[in-house]
Amino acid sequence: QIVESGGGLVQPGGSLKLSCTTTGFRLNYYGIGWFRQAPGQELEGISCVSTRAEGTVYLDSVKGRFATSRDIAQNMVYLDIHNLKPEDTATYFCAVPATTGWALCPPVMKTSDYTSWGQGTQVAVSS
Repeated sequence: QIVESGGGLVQPGGSLKLSCTTTGFRLNYYGIGWFRQAPGQELEGISCVSTRAEGTVYLDSVKGRFATSRDIAQNMVYLDIHNLKPEDTATYFCAVPATTGWALCPPVMKTSDYTSWGQGTQVAVSS
């Protein structure tokens, strides 16, 4: 089971910490990805954290503002988001890939690599 939480309504410039519980998917075996989908837009890949806890941010528009991490003891993955902008408004999802053993996240983030998804948590950025 994959459950995201931590979304909400924030003002521009604000911060949020999104959480993802990954029951049944041990983080020392699986990398975890974060995605988002804005209303009427396609799904965007944001970041990945590998089995070695190395985080990779793929989306250029969020580099320097978003970071991913994990707590293996809690089996939780996090997405820290700072300096939020209205264009960050979206539903944020975490997802688990079909294959295990991502010591490093792939060089390109592909939605098709991920087969297990949460329901998402909504982030709205507005003044």
